[in-house]
Amino acid sequence: MTTTRTYLMRHGQTLFNKPHKIQGASDSPLTAKGIRQAEIAGNHFKKEEINFDIAYSSTSERASDTLEIVYGQDKDYQRLKGLKEWDFGSFEAESEHLNPPLPYGDFFAGYGGEREADVRARISQAVKEIADKHPDQTVLIVGHGAAIAQFFKNVANYEGSFSKDLGFTNCSALIFDYKDGLLSIKVF
Repeated sequence: MTTTRTYLMRHGQTLFNKPHKIQGASDSPLTAKGIRQAEIAGNHFKKEEINFDIAYSSTSERASDTLEIVYGQDKDYQRLKGLKEWDFGSFEAESEHLNPPLPYGDFFAGYGGEREADVRARISQAVKEIADKHPDQTVLIVGHGAAIAQFFKNVANYEGSFSKDLGFTNCSALIFDYKDGLLSIKVF
């Protein structure tokens, strides 16, 4: 029986995060704080002697920049569209106060964005494919808060809502094992 340990981490703070702008398919660069958050995460992994065999990121610049700081700019990694953030349609780059109450469900699909179920299926499939490819390895994946929340909801059969107090903050990681086709959360 083989076990794949995966660290699914959110990117560092971005220019859009700072003024609370909706950021999904749109992208913005890491702030100085976001760079520092990624450096702290990378230092933590080194201190704890957590070594990654392989790394993946979303195709967004904020995710790949975070990964390069944490994992190392001289190391190869793969970027996957399946790991990208929820597309919020015409709400992209608008103020977060325009978000509807949680859960979002299919709200954004009516404005050119993605349905919740589609985001959940996409991110879950991408993570499963990565785990299937790397038995007995330790994997780093850098992605996005809403997509990671959807993955967690799928794996944990969690139907509640995440708030700013219970969610995936910048450079936090969801750690889980994948064994015999089953995912199990290790640390939240």
